[in-house]
Amino acid sequence: MNSGDTAWVLISSALVLLMTPGLAFFYGGMVRRKNVLSVLMQCFIIMCVLSLQWVLIGYSLSFHPGNGFWGGLQWLGLNGVGLEPYADYAGTIPHQAFMIFQAMFAIITPALIIGAFAERMKFSAFLIFTLLWATFVYDPLCHWVWGMGGWLRNLGAMDFAGGTVVHINAGIAALVTAIVLGRRGNLEKNVPTPHNMPFVVLGTGLLWFGWFGFNAGSALAANGLAVNAFVVTNTAAAAAGLSWALIEWIRNGKPTIFGVCSGAVAGLVAITPAAGFVGVVAAIIIGLLVSVICFIAVTVIKPLFGYDDSLDAFGVHCVGGIWGALATGLFASKLVNPAGADGLFFGNPKQFLTQLLAVAVTIVYTAVVTFVIYKLVDIFVGVRVDEKSEAIGLDLTQHRERAYTILE
Repeated sequence: MNSGDTAWVLISSALVLLMTPGLAFFYGGMVRRKNVLSVLMQCFIIMCVLSLQWVLIGYSLSFHPGNGFWGGLQWLGLNGVGLEPYADYAGTIPHQAFMIFQAMFAIITPALIIGAFAERMKFSAFLIFTLLWATFVYDPLCHWVWGMGGWLRNLGAMDFAGGTVVHINAGIAALVTAIVLGRRGNLEKNVPTPHNMPFVVLGTGLLWFGWFGFNAGSALAANGLAVNAFVVTNTAAAAAGLSWALIEWIRNGKPTIFGVCSGAVAGLVAITPAAGFVGVVAAIIIGLLVSVICFIAVTVIKPLFGYDDSLDAFGVHCVGGIWGALATGLFASKLVNPAGADGLFFGNPKQFLTQLLAVAVTIVYTAVVTFVIYKLVDIFVGVRVDEKSEAIGLDLTQHRERAYTILE
């Protein structure tokens, strides 16, 4: 066991946990002020519920070496998950250190979906939906890609820190819930705008900060691979934030802080699956292009199809995640990570096809199971708040609290 590696993974775990409160501020600043506490509440209750789900059942389903599709129940309640290293996942840190690091990914992934149904879902339905989604969507997909014996892992799909497992997964779930839940009331006449841009900026800063644990921590050691992941993460975010600002400047005449924040998050999303496999030049290309792709998704495609993805969870996380996963298949190099594989641009077209398959499988599985879970929850408890509650705001109607003394 290596104390330096253990310290780095524990620090990274804390950094990734901080991303969920960061996401709460990022999303909370974007909604109307009458709904800000509901978003904060949803993010924080996920930290409670998923922390318990993970240690009781989620970690076993995701990471116990089982068959190709699920890990099984042998590690329920962390039975057999001790303080000694587990060689199949991280041979230099305690098994529980690896477990708690992965717990933070399990927490933030369903939190990302909140951006699609913000301002219109019952809190009771949200709790049930989140618990079921984590168990039947996140945990199996996590095993497929990262777990020993997982069938996508065995095929050679590369996802260093969560492009498919986290971002495409949550983004597709976001799109499904946005479509089946329906648009917010009076949306055409009263177009919502972010009520607190400083919250958005604060949330972006916390996300960027925590993302170093997200990506560099996924090296599971304090080594050169962690350094590479750290450097390319920062580089891609910077390139994407600048790119989005330039697009706005050219298209609208003025760059905005909201655009820079959106671009930076898109860059962080896109570099996530590639962080341990690509170098700096590739990271710049990935970051520059993801803003173009996501900008089109949120300003052209969303209005064209008319779905109400409230805070662009699909447009940024899924679309950015798809680009990142495919870019991994283009730019990956064994010079960066000998344990990985070369991508298309380094003479290995098979890797790109494998990445494409992993993306397609994630989209189909997540879309179908998310739809089924949504319908079941809707049948038993009803998912959407009534029109009056939506008009008043979820802070008061769902939690009997208000963030400010004057409501808009």
